[in-house]
Amino acid sequence: MTLPGGRSFIDTNILVYAMEPDRSPKKERSKAIMERALSARDGVISFQVVQEFLSVALRKFRPPMSPAEAHSYLERVLMPLCAVFPGEELYYEALSIAEETGWSFYDSLIVSAASVAGCGVILTEDLQHGRRIRGAEIRNPFL
Repeated sequence: MTLPGGRSFIDTNILVYAMEPDRSPKKERSKAIMERALSARDGVISFQVVQEFLSVALRKFRPPMSPAEAHSYLERVLMPLCAVFPGEELYYEALSIAEETGWSFYDSLIVSAASVAGCGVILTEDLQHGRRIRGAEIRNPFL
């Protein structure tokens, strides 16, 4: 997805779809997003996305990613994109967002991470497409 004027925050579901074994529109779209994020350096993830992705990849992928494959993916993809790590500001912001929106703490933590990273777009299918919050627009890249 072209990101005019800034970086975008990439939610876990995008990374998971990019690794699907079968070709699908979501896989192709997710792969394009990931390729652009890495080549243009305009995509951001957080420690939470790293943890969620590795948990899914090691347990739920069929076949599961091996520890060696996970290590390689962590080095090549996840860590180059990871720009947000745990901290007091992140948690306070997430609590504020959860109170304001009624969203779960973990969804609010994604929005908080995007805010802390200065992202103008949050790419996810899990939140309200088109909503603006904390300076970022939520976009479902599969619509």
